[in-house]
Amino acid sequence: MSLFSKKTFFGLWILIFAVSGVSFAQGDAKAGARMDATRITVGDQARLFIEVQNNPSKGRVQWAAIPDSFNNLEIIERGKIDTLNQGGIMTYKQRLVITGFDSGLFKVPSFVFSIIPNSGSAYTVQTDSFNLLVQTIAVDTTKGFKGIKGIVYVKSNWQDYIWYIAGAILFILLAVFVVLYFLKNKKVAAPVPQGPVESLQDKTLRLLDELETRQLWQRNQVKQYYVELTDIVRNYIEQRFHTPAMELTTDELLYKAQMLKDLQPYQTVLSVILTTADLAKFAKAQPLPQEHTDAMEKAKEFVNSSRPVIIDLPTEKTT
Repeated sequence: MSLFSKKTFFGLWILIFAVSGVSFAQGDAKAGARMDATRITVGDQARLFIEVQNNPSKGRVQWAAIPDSFNNLEIIERGKIDTLNQGGIMTYKQRLVITGFDSGLFKVPSFVFSIIPNSGSAYTVQTDSFNLLVQTIAVDTTKGFKGIKGIVYVKSNWQDYIWYIAGAILFILLAVFVVLYFLKNKKVAAPVPQGPVESLQDKTLRLLDELETRQLWQRNQVKQYYVELTDIVRNYIEQRFHTPAMELTTDELLYKAQMLKDLQPYQTVLSVILTTADLAKFAKAQPLPQEHTDAMEKAKEFVNSSRPVIIDLPTEKTT
């Protein structure tokens, strides 16, 4: 054998070995598919079962990109991809539900899966393709067409509603029982002890004492002191003598005191209180400390002296 022939023969063996090695590597993974029906009626469903096997120690599977529709067919449901490991071989399974809304013979294409080996070049495996016949509903053309029938009303009686009536009665009885139960077992709240009722005069004197305790004019808040003092006095006049004192000016209120018989005895006291307050609030005058004290004392005097007189009538003795 010549040198050329030996080299040629040796090269052919290397080529055969290399080709057989590639075939063996690609044989580690395979894909398959089957359908449970070859024909369906329009709107009916067929199931396609896809299965891919691969040795995970040698590479990984890249799942096929399966569109939602193809060749007038639609995928209406995709099952999850299940895995099964048997003897080091991983099996991947998925179920697809396919339907068609047009009649005809349509092709379910093959789906291509990429195998990414740990070493070497990637390769692909693919499933078989299938033909799916979508048929329309058979129509007997020998019979004439029939028109659409109108609505047929069925007569009903009370027996058709017996369960509704029984349910309503049971609900009413249950509601009555619940109401009566809660009314019977309702806890009566313990009466809150009532304290002695504070009279108008006592309330007003308490407010004046609280104002005096705050010592506003002693802290150079003279205007605020007289604003609150006159508000307390005017509120008392409104409630005691039923006169809108809060809405009247000082002159109007003093004039009203001259005209009202019940207020006439207190005109002088009110004049001192209100005039001193107006000087402090509007004229920016600075009353003397004694005047602040006098205004408070006269306000208390006015309240105490205007208490209504309560006459206790003698009770009749029975014989």
